Amino acid sequence: QVQLVESGGGLVQAGGSLRLSCAASGRTASSYNMAWFRQAPGKERQFVAGINYSAGKTYYADSVKGRFTISRDNAKNTVYLQMNSLKPEDTAVYYCAAAPRYSGPYNAREYDYWGQGTQVTVSS
Repeated sequence: QVQLVESGGGLVQAGGSLRLSCAASGRTASSYNMAWFRQAPGKERQFVAGINYSAGKTYYADSVKGRFTISRDNAKNTVYLQMNSLKPEDTAVYYCAAAPRYSGPYNAREYDYWGQGTQVTVSS
């Protein structure tokens, strides 16, 4: 069992930066593949970025490539999402997710554990 707690969301102006954190509890949390998803009002949850258990591979949605960076510190059981050059269309609730194994990082159905979400609002 893994519990995920996100933090770091808030209100920022367009062009600004935020760093989200996801603290994972559980004995084997560092062995999980992790990802960030987001969901805007009236829209489906969408993949933002993913990182495999060893941090050897990272994945990004086209809409955030070059602006967002996912990383993890397995010693702290924490995953980060550094978000730069934020745009109003990045406004959403951001969720951290964990999967012990998956066929690929992009589908939300592959993830077994989810955090409660943190709100990110980007003003124009």
